[in-house]
Amino acid sequence: MRWKPLPVGVDDFEKLIHEQYFYIDKTLLIKDLLDMKGEVNLFTRPHRFGKTLNMSMLRYFFEKSSRDTAALFQGLKIMEAGEHYLSHMGKYPVISLSLKSMKQPTYQLSFEMMKKTVSEEFLRHWPVVEHSRKLTEAQRERFLRLRDLGGIAADYADALKFLSECLHICCEEKAVILIDEYDALLANSYFCGFYDETISFIRSLFESALKTNEHLAFAVVTGCLRISKESIFTGLNNLKMNSITTELYSEHFGFTQSEVDQILSFYSLEKQRDLLRQWYDGYQFGFTEVYNPWSVINYIELCTQNEKALPRPYWSNTSSNSIVRSLVERADLSVKQEIESLIAGKTITKPIHEDITYEDIYSTQDNLWNFLFFTGYLKKIREMQEGETIYMEMAIPNREVLYIYKTTVLRWFEEQTEKKELSPLYESILNGDTEKMARILSENLMETISFYDYQENYYHGFLAGMLKNIGNYIVLSNRESGTGRPDILLKYPSVRGKAVILELKVSGTYQGLEEKCDEALRQIEERNYAAELNAEGYQDILKYGVAFYRKECMVKRG
Repeated sequence: MRWKPLPVGVDDFEKLIHEQYFYIDKTLLIKDLLDMKGEVNLFTRPHRFGKTLNMSMLRYFFEKSSRDTAALFQGLKIMEAGEHYLSHMGKYPVISLSLKSMKQPTYQLSFEMMKKTVSEEFLRHWPVVEHSRKLTEAQRERFLRLRDLGGIAADYADALKFLSECLHICCEEKAVILIDEYDALLANSYFCGFYDETISFIRSLFESALKTNEHLAFAVVTGCLRISKESIFTGLNNLKMNSITTELYSEHFGFTQSEVDQILSFYSLEKQRDLLRQWYDGYQFGFTEVYNPWSVINYIELCTQNEKALPRPYWSNTSSNSIVRSLVERADLSVKQEIESLIAGKTITKPIHEDITYEDIYSTQDNLWNFLFFTGYLKKIREMQEGETIYMEMAIPNREVLYIYKTTVLRWFEEQTEKKELSPLYESILNGDTEKMARILSENLMETISFYDYQENYYHGFLAGMLKNIGNYIVLSNRESGTGRPDILLKYPSVRGKAVILELKVSGTYQGLEEKCDEALRQIEERNYAAELNAEGYQDILKYGVAFYRKECMVKRG
């Protein structure tokens, strides 16, 4: 059996087949689309779950071309599906558009990139139009304006419908329209501040192309989220919605267990099966459990070079990071506690609704859980219905996503803490106010997330982080002094100023906090932690025993 390269980053179906990359056969998506007869089919899946490659595969199958694209599908499952399905191969003019390039910092730049994208698609179809000579002079002139970036705004508002009309006339067959990453532009424009202009334009573009368009055979649209309340799809009675909660098409995006086994067998890497499952499995689409395909092929490629390679995180859902971050920054204490619970391996149950609206994004904290669920940060355990509301029990899918929580999401929380005014804490430390110190530290602990199971290193990192901006003071952690290492030392640059010794302990009970504070103070004396400070010339030395129990803190001064 001939060795094949893995298609890391390859999302063009023709290139993948011609250059003989390893391919997990998803061509029965074509059969299901034809069977279901949806006129406008919207697929929402997390980032990097094979949407763009599938769209490319659809284009090569359905598009009428002078090239023999049938050769691309030889040996694939769709070729065994029957003549009814193969009769659609190479039958239609296909309009293929990705909105990915339109994610720009300003509306003007975004609109210019849209014009270029549309222009490239008109240019791609120009040979067909020129050869047929069936367009009127006015149609031909407008076609050339759009091809050559000369159109006015009104030309672009219904450009896709116009292109489908031209192709219908020239090819005598209705057009297939493929739109990839339709919601990426909306999220970007929302956070860049030109959402209203974008939504108005996209609504015109989509409605004209997808609603009562007599030149449309059918359309497929993909994205991460369903954005419907902004009226992008207003009145589209022909829209068939297929999300991660839908049973139909569930096996066509992501890898199933049997498909992962197929890859492992091909590369003789069956020993990595359990690691792959722990790190990259766990997503639930409909009733089908799937792996993250991007991470699987990246890890297997690494293993082909080193069979003992350790798994690592490859997936970063950058397409939704700005959304999730903005919601995290507004999260209250209960949300932070729930995220801590998720990191600890527990589940949460929340109401889930599929109609995401950016305009109401901050109206309820439940929107955070919706975004986390639909963009791949959470997986379904089970769902239930109470009245009209659907509730979803959810958990973190796998170790790869757990890593993202432990790094990216926790860093956002930490950055919020860093913006706080901490001068009252600093004053209490330098003035010997232990009650105020304990209260402020406890309040801030409540807003942090622990995944260290409340070990001493968690509290050490927490306190060191709180103290890193304490004016002109030098902060030293676990430095050699006397006969041991104090946890944290604070020193004023001049020995005429103050020095502070902080020794930390963790208690197993709330009642044991005071005893642990006393133990910390005894350790400071017994190990002579002040020795080096005395030798340097410091006279004013404050000594604190600091004890923690979960999110509670007690401080005593020696």
